[in-house]
Amino acid sequence: MELNQLGTLVLISLVGMVTPGPDIFFVTRLATKSRRHAYAAVCGITIGVTIWLTLTVFGATALLTAYPAILSTIQLVGGLWILWMGIQLLLSARAQLRDGGVTVATNLDALVGTPRSCLRQGLFTNLSNPKIILYLAAIIAPFLPSAPSIGTALLVIVTLVTCTFGGFMLLATLISTNAMRVKLLKAGPWIDLGAGLFFIFAGCGLVFAGVTSFF
Repeated sequence: MELNQLGTLVLISLVGMVTPGPDIFFVTRLATKSRRHAYAAVCGITIGVTIWLTLTVFGATALLTAYPAILSTIQLVGGLWILWMGIQLLLSARAQLRDGGVTVATNLDALVGTPRSCLRQGLFTNLSNPKIILYLAAIIAPFLPSAPSIGTALLVIVTLVTCTFGGFMLLATLISTNAMRVKLLKAGPWIDLGAGLFFIFAGCGLVFAGVTSFF
């Protein structure tokens, strides 16, 4: 793979990464409350991206195409997870509005969970939508030979994982600065409300796609 091809692939990947989705909403929501928790979520998301990229580069797309029931099952389970996350966010928003919002003194572990749980939620949120593997296949396939060498495959995986990690870490860092957090803490309940509604909408979409594909 030539350098210009790799650069083009990185740009396409970054554009896809900043497109609003569950990962972006999850990191943004956590970053308004705690940088440490947001960083943990980024690590979880990066692990998920690494899994999807590895499966994509080594041909799992063909498996999902040949056995669509696998894709449908993952969509259904992932949709239920996203839906559950959305409900939890709505409950969090209601609790914050009832208690007068979030302050810098709020017990963050009680509000958003421990960093370890945020890492786990970031991972599951990323893995919840298996169609990412089809998207990755679409953007990667034009730049890879039909039978890429191990070196080329690893180069693509490491490069895109690094870009994903760096991009999300930058987002989390910018949003979680003290000045930004002080401004956004007041909007915390509404951020959770918006994120919760988005997650419920996305979860219902995944569940619907998963169920209908069985018939």
